Amino acid sequence: MREKMPPFRKKKSSKSFPVKVCSLDAELEFNLEWKATGRELFDLVCRTIGLRETWYFGLQYEDSKGLISWLKLDKKVQYQSIQKDDQKTASFMFLAKFYPEEVAEELVQEVTQHLFFLQVKQAILSMDIYCPPEASVLLASYAVQAKFGDFDEDTYKPGMLASEDLLPQRVIDQYQMTIDMWEERIRVWYADHRGMSRDEAEMEYLKIAQDLEMYGVNYFSITNKKETELWLGVTALGLNIYEKENKLQPKTTFTWSEIRHISFDDKKFIIKPVDKSSPNFVFFSQKVRMNKLILDLCIGNHDLFMRRRKPDSMELQQMKAAAKEEKQRRQVQRNRLAKEKQLREEAEREKANMEQRLLQYQEDIRLANEALRRSEESADLLAEKSRVAEEEALLLSQKATKAEQEMTKMRLNVMRSEEERVTLERKTREAELLTARLVEESERRALEANKLKDELLKARTAEKLAKEKLLDFLNRGRYGGSVASSPLSSVTNLYSNQLTASYQSDLQAIECCDPMGDITIAAYDLVLGCGGTEQDPLSLEMEKERVEYLQKSKHLQNQLVQLRSEIEVLKVGEKQSELDHIHDEQIKMGENKYSTLKKSKSGSTKSRVAFFEDL
Repeated sequence: MREKMPPFRKKKSSKSFPVKVCSLDAELEFNLEWKATGRELFDLVCRTIGLRETWYFGLQYEDSKGLISWLKLDKKVQYQSIQKDDQKTASFMFLAKFYPEEVAEELVQEVTQHLFFLQVKQAILSMDIYCPPEASVLLASYAVQAKFGDFDEDTYKPGMLASEDLLPQRVIDQYQMTIDMWEERIRVWYADHRGMSRDEAEMEYLKIAQDLEMYGVNYFSITNKKETELWLGVTALGLNIYEKENKLQPKTTFTWSEIRHISFDDKKFIIKPVDKSSPNFVFFSQKVRMNKLILDLCIGNHDLFMRRRKPDSMELQQMKAAAKEEKQRRQVQRNRLAKEKQLREEAEREKANMEQRLLQYQEDIRLANEALRRSEESADLLAEKSRVAEEEALLLSQKATKAEQEMTKMRLNVMRSEEERVTLERKTREAELLTARLVEESERRALEANKLKDELLKARTAEKLAKEKLLDFLNRGRYGGSVASSPLSSVTNLYSNQLTASYQSDLQAIECCDPMGDITIAAYDLVLGCGGTEQDPLSLEMEKERVEYLQKSKHLQNQLVQLRSEIEVLKVGEKQSELDHIHDEQIKMGENKYSTLKKSKSGSTKSRVAFFEDL
């Protein structure tokens, strides 16, 4: 008998569907196979961006109910209630799901550091992570260094940073300070970071950000048995319990090493301590899906917590060794570039000096030519005066001759006529006086003519000496120029032979930890265990770098205290939030993130559970 066909036939699905993955760094688009799992999509994204430290990240999406969820890696993508847009495209956000305990020691790849930098920066600017004003300015200076490079006074213009999103709006609103005033304080610290590369600036940013109280904490609204509203914080070190109005100071903390088993039943979440004599730690959430997310984060953070306390795998050791070699290679390259830059600056300074000397030589030649021209004009003028004096002396001599002739004629006329004797005598005396004056004037003119001739002779001699000095100066300038040009050409040739180097990283994708499935009642046993304590040379070197960082951080703390005191007088009291007041109280009491955590972990597990239930 033929088998009866079903009343309807399931419609065939397409072989692939579009997927858009967005991160804070880039946007990727894929055509994913319809039967692909979350692991395949996640590995595809990691391979595309060259990420090997995949255990920190995940794909976040908004489900059909509008709730935020993380993509399950062991389940097919099409069965995970992913909301699609009008183009039937599934959208995901590639984000850090888990945080390291110590960024400088754990983050190996630059791409990992960059993704954490972008996410933490966005969280601080969007005020998801509380950051005090003075620390915000310091973090902004590192962000500017990472984006723009070294501070350059020649290219920097006031207002250049005004268009950048550098400070949380909460910080800007709380002080009577203009954007220019904030920019000036950022610029002062920005100028101190000269010589720091982008990856170094981003790492310094993360080192400071990891000390913030809300860094790396996933908050969930819970209640205890007395239905007191509290916050549960899931971190890389364990679970924190906060009061509803205070997300900065945990009231108590349970580390992963103190937890043996975690499970949930509907909205009830149960945590069993390692100390079996201690009561279970029980709290209640608002939704079952929240408990699933809490369990997922607890599993992932606990796995990483135990992984850090075991010897590094061979793959991680290779990654750290490769990162160390790459860091050393880049340091050598930066030193070489700095040396070449110094040589270039010296060459430019030498070139400027030679150009200055050339201009000085040209000015000296111009002045010498001007002096020679004036000497020639003076000689011509003296020659003209000498000629005029000679002509005047000749004219006076002719006048004197005529006067003598006239006097002779007058004497003859006196001899002819006695009557005219008196007149002639008078005229003779007058003529004699006139003749004497003319003779005297002629002699004076002759003396002046001789004096002008002497001056003309001296001017000719001075002109000859000036010409000889000019020729000697030009000869010395020519020999000096040929010698001075040699250093410039050698330095210029050295600068023109600059070398550049590039590198390529061999990036391979690795498998990540398997998350839990979509279940209503789930449980997870936390297997405790630690590896050996032997430290390899790389760990010792990291410890040495950590000590150097602590010494440097002391100087930064002093700068932060100074900036805090400077802007304290400009604070607007009514715009302070509750977190600001709590942070100020912590500062007055000399507490920080780590002292608060240490205090909250004091006491036995039993007493802390009892304290939680009594809140």
